[in-house]
Amino acid sequence: MKGDAAYSTGGSRQKQEGKLWDSMKTTGFIVGTSLLLFAAFRNSLTWHLQKFWGASGDFWQAQWEKVLHLLGGNEWAIFFLGTALVPSLVYWCFNGLLMVADVTGKPTFITRYRIQLGKNDPVDPAKLRQAVHTVLLNQLFISLPMMMLMLPIMKWRGQPCSKELPTFHWFLLELSIFILVEEILFYYSHRLVHHPLLYKRIHKKHHEWTAPVGVVSLYAHPVEHVFSNMLPLLVGPIILGSHVASIMVWLCLAILATSISHCGYHLPFLPSPEFHDFHHLKFNQCYGVLGVLDRLHGTDTLFKQTKAYERHVILMSLTPLTETIPDSPKKAK
Repeated sequence: MKGDAAYSTGGSRQKQEGKLWDSMKTTGFIVGTSLLLFAAFRNSLTWHLQKFWGASGDFWQAQWEKVLHLLGGNEWAIFFLGTALVPSLVYWCFNGLLMVADVTGKPTFITRYRIQLGKNDPVDPAKLRQAVHTVLLNQLFISLPMMMLMLPIMKWRGQPCSKELPTFHWFLLELSIFILVEEILFYYSHRLVHHPLLYKRIHKKHHEWTAPVGVVSLYAHPVEHVFSNMLPLLVGPIILGSHVASIMVWLCLAILATSISHCGYHLPFLPSPEFHDFHHLKFNQCYGVLGVLDRLHGTDTLFKQTKAYERHVILMSLTPLTETIPDSPKKAK
């Protein structure tokens, strides 16, 4: 019996090691292939993009100089505009449109694409008001002070409000690093707040929404908002000493991405939100943003056994994926 137990334990350990090695090979393949593709297309794709950027570069540079002149070169005002005001406007404009659909169920064109059928149909207005209130508090009393504290750090790192905008190629490199840093910091901070000691006190608030809506992307305990929502986005720009224009574009893209991942609708031609929606449904799966670290650590195994995984693609038609790839019928008990 002891021999069988030892054999079973050894076999289990070998299986786990093999799984980890397979994940590492997969990750290496993805990263290696991405680097090769980037190298292959760098002189063609980026050349055309750079040509477009160069053709409009003088235009954007002129607009930037107008902004600097309008604000009198005041770095605090410039930094506030780029890192707080513009990203907040993007957040509320996008989520405001989604909230109309969430509350009224109209236009039906959008509500057809609901991921968790029968949920938030329509959303509870009182619950939504509470979420909006919490988000506003997080933005005003946490995000804004953090952005203002960030300016002295960025000035120590470089010249964030300089007159000259960054080049297109440099911004592409910055964006790649921002995404990588966010993936690492968000994945591990997110898993940390799922620890039983922290979950009840901190992260449970965000998971009150098992079927999320867009505005819930920033609905979180203040501690979580600092360490999981804000720092993963800000560490990359701090490391690189980025220009405020780069930070502004990055924050707007990140805000749109997280709003889409929480929106509850799998809309045509937009990134799939199935991955993070499944996390809200099951709690212990799909912790990351891109899913690379989930693949490495095996925290997406249950997700990959579901229809949601099959639907986790960009929808390239107007037919909802819940119709073309419906959930399997539940077995009668």
